[in-house]
Amino acid sequence: MKKLHTFTHRERPFALLLKERLETEGIVCLLRNDELSSALGEIPFVECYPELWVVDGEVWPRARLLLEQWQGEVAETGENWTCPNCGESLEGQFQSCWKCGRECPG
Repeated sequence: MKKLHTFTHRERPFALLLKERLETEGIVCLLRNDELSSALGEIPFVECYPELWVVDGEVWPRARLLLEQWQGEVAETGENWTCPNCGESLEGQFQSCWKCGRECPG
């Protein structure tokens, strides 16, 4: 078993999402310390951080590569834009306006 990544408490939903995505790729993994936030104050807070572990060390390099690719997808959002049709402000990850359906002009 080998640790893949440590998350903060606020990143717990992201940790659960990544665990699920790895499992759909056939990589068996565990999310350790998932429920330890209730112990904050009794044990050091860094020991309560959720940790994603890969069970089979042989597939750890593949899991690491997938994790880096997915984190890159999150980071590669475009610039915020304003819909020229209705004036709605949208974040860069959206390719069309949620309000009127017009495609991003860029």
